[in-house]
Amino acid sequence: MKKLSLAISAALLSSTMALSSLPAVAAWPTSVDGQTMPSLAPMLEHATPAVVSISVKGTHKVKQQNVPEAFQFFFGNRNPNQAQQRPFRGLGSGVIIDSDKGYIVTNNHVIENADEILITLKDGRQLTAKKLGSDAESDIALLQIEADKLSEIKLADSDELRVGDFTVAIGSPFGLGQTVTSGIVSALGRSNLNIENFEDFIQTDAAINSGNSGGALVNLRGELIGINTAILGPGGGNVGIGFAIPSNMMNNLVQQIIEFGEVRRGILGVAGRSVNNDIAQAMELKSSQGSFVEQVVPGSAADEAGIKAGDVIVELNGKNIRTFFELRAKISSIGANKKVKLTVIRDGDKKTFTVKLKQSEGSNIAAESIHRMLEGAKLENDKNNKGIIIEEVAQGSPAQMAGLKSGDLITGINRSRIKNIAQLRDYLKDKDGVLALNIIRDNHAQYLMIR
Repeated sequence: MKKLSLAISAALLSSTMALSSLPAVAAWPTSVDGQTMPSLAPMLEHATPAVVSISVKGTHKVKQQNVPEAFQFFFGNRNPNQAQQRPFRGLGSGVIIDSDKGYIVTNNHVIENADEILITLKDGRQLTAKKLGSDAESDIALLQIEADKLSEIKLADSDELRVGDFTVAIGSPFGLGQTVTSGIVSALGRSNLNIENFEDFIQTDAAINSGNSGGALVNLRGELIGINTAILGPGGGNVGIGFAIPSNMMNNLVQQIIEFGEVRRGILGVAGRSVNNDIAQAMELKSSQGSFVEQVVPGSAADEAGIKAGDVIVELNGKNIRTFFELRAKISSIGANKKVKLTVIRDGDKKTFTVKLKQSEGSNIAAESIHRMLEGAKLENDKNNKGIIIEEVAQGSPAQMAGLKSGDLITGINRSRIKNIAQLRDYLKDKDGVLALNIIRDNHAQYLMIR
């Protein structure tokens, strides 16, 4: 569990859970002396088979401490900046969201730097997982396993949550095995906690502890409403303040990883702050909620759409925006080139703008997660769905050694048509040996052989 600096220590968890589709409401079948007693057991019988435990091992770099000159005779004159590789092991959890394709969602901090990821299903099966992609800034990672008879969890619309809704957390705290706890939604839109870069947390009092990271927070229908991520408490212990990434935010990020192998974060291009009483009075607003725009970046998506400094953004795609941090987190999970509708208050009137988000700089696809010989290549789907564009090739990388060059367009493999990165990933997952890569270079078709 990773501790974080807050008023009290906050801790990233390590946990798991996943659920499948359930009845419309939790049943109450148990009876005592002829009286029906409430129980979550029927819902959990459907949910818990989709919960997995994750164990990882790998190495991470640790800088050597500088040895005082007086002791260098004994220890040698070491370079203080030299790093050592030290092995580590860790435990966590994950949620199966697609049983056919074996997709498992967890936290990035659970599998970060892992060389080996082992999944344990509820029925005892153990499988090695492949990392498809991750996003450290939102702490989401997507894994894949190959197995039959998997259960999956249905996703709920986390934007429909209300404070007071019942919640159930499923995970493996302290490595004890699958554990279920219950509570309510304590708050929504928690942010500015310095846990992650993009924060829009669900707060719950369902007991979650170290070992619950990547686990599921569900409603009474067994639908996924969030991925348990962090707790606030002295020494990392549970005091009834836990945080989960909303399912809608998670799903937006995961769909980008599935399509591109990475998160291609959309950028709005505004600077601002949350509306408070002072801003509400100064701008003559009827409410002290919303996102006050202090500056619009020239040439940005917001600028091109007509957003201006002084606007107060109150809705995103028809859903209320309470704070600037909530707007930032929600925009960050929506992919680049996606269109969103922003409702603003300007001069006392509501106006709606359609904004096409631009792409964040520094995006770097994990092409090696698709095939090891693609490592070092940055991939981009062709806008006309004609194939996959090689945007960049790192010097000395396996992709360069395979013969790939910037500007190449991959259109097929082994005479099979490939239109986008998602198709490429699906085609290669079961393929071994030599592959014939069909590319277009300088308007001429040719084949490259990769092994």
